[in-house]
Parts: sequence; C-alpha cells; structure tokens
Amino acid sequence: MAKLKYLDLREAVIDTCLKMNEEGINQGTSGNVSVRTPEGFLMTASGIPYHKMKPEHVVEMDLGGGYVGEYLPSTEWRMHLDIFKNRPEAGAVVHTHSIYATALSCLRKDIPPFHYMIGIAGGTTLRCAKYAEYGTPELSKVMLAAMKDRQACLLANHGQIVFGPDLAKALWRAGEVETLCHQYWAALQAGKPVILTDKEMSTVLARFKTYGKQPGELKKGDAESVIGLVRRDLGKVRAARKKA
Repeated sequence: MAKLKYLDLREAVIDTCLKMNEEGINQGTSGNVSVRTPEGFLMTASGIPYHKMKPEHVVEMDLGGGYVGEYLPSTEWRMHLDIFKNRPEAGAVVHTHSIYATALSCLRKDIPPFHYMIGIAGGTTLRCAKYAEYGTPELSKVMLAAMKDRQACLLANHGQIVFGPDLAKALWRAGEVETLCHQYWAALQAGKPVILTDKEMSTVLARFKTYGKQPGELKKGDAESVIGLVRRDLGKVRAARKKA
C-alpha cells in the first residue's frame, strides 16, 4: 500500500472533527473540516462517523475539483474549495450544524454587534448568507458574498462556516460563533439587546487584529489587545541582554 501523503495533517483533521463533536458544536457526521496543502486541500470524506475515521478517509483534493483515492469528499467540498481559492489567508475551514447558529440561520438575519466578540467574524456583524441548496455552486456563491471581509458567516436554514489560519484557530472561531449565537438567543428572550455603535466597534476590530499575539509578534502601529500593563522586569532583561 502506498504511503499516504500528509499523514500528520490527516490525523489533525480527524482530531479536529472529534473535538468539534466533543465540544458540542456538531452532531454526527453533519459537519466537515478541511486544511490547505501546497497542491490544494485535505477534507473529510462523506458520511463516515468521526470516531471511525482513519487517515485514508481524509480526502486529498486540488483546487480544480479533483480528488484522489477511493473515498468521496463531503458533499460540501465546494464551499471549502471556494474559500481556499478566494481567500489566500485561509489555512483551514470548519463547517458545522451547531444548534444555536443553525436555529438563528433559519431567521435569515445578520447578527448585530450586541457583544464586542462579534468582531471574531471579522466585522461589525455576523452575516447570514442567502439560502441555497447544500452542496451546490449557488451555496458557495452566496457564502462568499456573506464572507466578504469576514472569516465566518451563517448559512441560511443550514448552519455556520468559518475559516482560520490553521485548524486550531478555525475550530476556536466555530466555537465562538456558536457561543455568540447562544448568547444572542438568550438576550432576545430577556428583551431587546442594546447594540454597540460602529464607533465603539471600530476600536474593538483594530485591537482584535492583535488578539492573542505576544509582544514580539506586534508590528509598529498595531493596536494593542492587552492594554494598561507595566512590565516590572524590563530593566533586568535589557541588562542581561547587554551582558550576553
């Protein structure tokens, strides 16, 4: 048997799928996961339960819609392909039918900035794409429109889809989308949420660009996500560097 390409990445895809279900943001085999490769991407096969999935069930695909191996990719392969083709910053894609994101997608409304964390989608709203049938070119088209300047969106009467620079970040973003949808649903039960203004969200979005970054990763002019701190040992660090 020929050695599988990208074995580590295939195992990482399976691990992401298992975590997706463990975290309660997906059910059964309804969601799908992919990761970029130099030739295209790897994604989950159609209809195989994640706990039974093996590396050979992670399908190798190119950006022309071709695949390698005996297993068919997920019916939603086209959405993943179109994200990788149109968003060069995307390193991994996660699509789920998480409960609250799916419920709110049935309302076919964008989720407004009721909470500053809506910025994890990349803008001041979490958009909901227009409805299109699953697995079709039309679905990819409306998805790409909803994800303009965004890294996440809802899919009308369907679920959610996100991307990130890698599998871990994509999974994190999918979890945050589901949490936001749950929080928005809960707020609606209590009353009418107060929506943050564009001005209030503008500083949030600027700071989100450095969210999770450490000092060495910041560039000149970047807005700091963590503010107001004073490093007490900086003098000692500088002195040690001079001695070295």
